[in-house]
Amino acid sequence: METVIDLYNVVRDRFPEITEVTDRVHVKTWGEPDPKFAYSWFGSLANALNNDMNKGTNAKNYMKLFSFLNQTLQACSPEIKNCIDVSFVENLFWQVPSNKAEPYWAKLPASLKELYIEFHNRAPL
Repeated sequence: METVIDLYNVVRDRFPEITEVTDRVHVKTWGEPDPKFAYSWFGSLANALNNDMNKGTNAKNYMKLFSFLNQTLQACSPEIKNCIDVSFVENLFWQVPSNKAEPYWAKLPASLKELYIEFHNRAPL
């Protein structure tokens, strides 16, 4: 993967259930998903997870996605790293109480935790 659009397409292909939920969240803010606006879609992905955290959805539902993003960060372009960092990670845990964030934080790979703490200067707990 070289571009954010590549990442967008791969995530949509590999995680159809998560994509369906994310698309519903995305439509409310941005309109129909479009690869040209893939960067914004990753913010919607974070918001979809935040909604599930607030509902008490099991964090295990997102383990494969977290693992995939962790692996992607190990050897990706600066553009993809920036998208994962700024659009996805920085928006995670927004308006999620610490008790509901904790199971997700516990499952989040170290690379994603580092990006979160780098921006927010603290864990979401």
